[in-house]
Amino acid sequence: MTYCVGMMLDKGLVLMSDTRTNSGVDNISVFRKMFTWSVPGERIITVMTAGNLATTQAVVSKLEERTKAPDERDNAILRSPTMFQVATEIGRLTREIISDRQEANGTRGRGRFTASIIVAGQITGMKPRLFMVYPEGNFIEASTDTPFFQIGETKYGRPIIIRGYDRTMSLEDAVKLVMVSFDSTLKANLSVGLPLDLQVIEKDSFAATHENRITFDDPYFEAISSSWGNALKNAFHSLPGYSFDQDDDAKKS
Repeated sequence: MTYCVGMMLDKGLVLMSDTRTNSGVDNISVFRKMFTWSVPGERIITVMTAGNLATTQAVVSKLEERTKAPDERDNAILRSPTMFQVATEIGRLTREIISDRQEANGTRGRGRFTASIIVAGQITGMKPRLFMVYPEGNFIEASTDTPFFQIGETKYGRPIIIRGYDRTMSLEDAVKLVMVSFDSTLKANLSVGLPLDLQVIEKDSFAATHENRITFDDPYFEAISSSWGNALKNAFHSLPGYSFDQDDDAKKS
């Protein structure tokens, strides 16, 4: 399992992914799940992956291979004129790879080979865009109503983002919010783990304006985790107390 978040803001994009993959409690490995391609001053495109590791790695490897293709028609990442076309090509490639592997393994129509992909970036002359690609190859785009996407183990970190998200917030505050979301997920699910990869793409920069790998001894993440835990305890104790006497009186009336 994994956890990845892509967040759209007025000021740009904030992306974070974990790096854990496991096939049981005794077989845990670290694999990068965030990948970036860019042309300085012209475009930056980042994908984050979740699902069957061999499948997602095949998709990323094909994309990387095509960035070096002599035929520009095959180079969707670096040559497509819009982010929509980039997402379309990634969706088509994902569908093809999953279909081929299901066919080869006799599992067509069953979910053994899966991949979900967040596609984020900006191409010159256009605004930053954010997409979520499904295993079937179709996709949706972030909007005012759906300003962020999650893939993988989403349920533990989602309430944090829903309560704290504001499209006008600073990129720094968005990073803090995403870190709290990841901390809550890490505490609840052992299949998501450090290190975490963070990338910030400021609007019209066409580059990763901030990148960081958050490790086990990262002082800021440790402070966020500790402070968030204490804040939750304080918030809990500040809530009105429940009285058994009041409950009994209510039943009598």
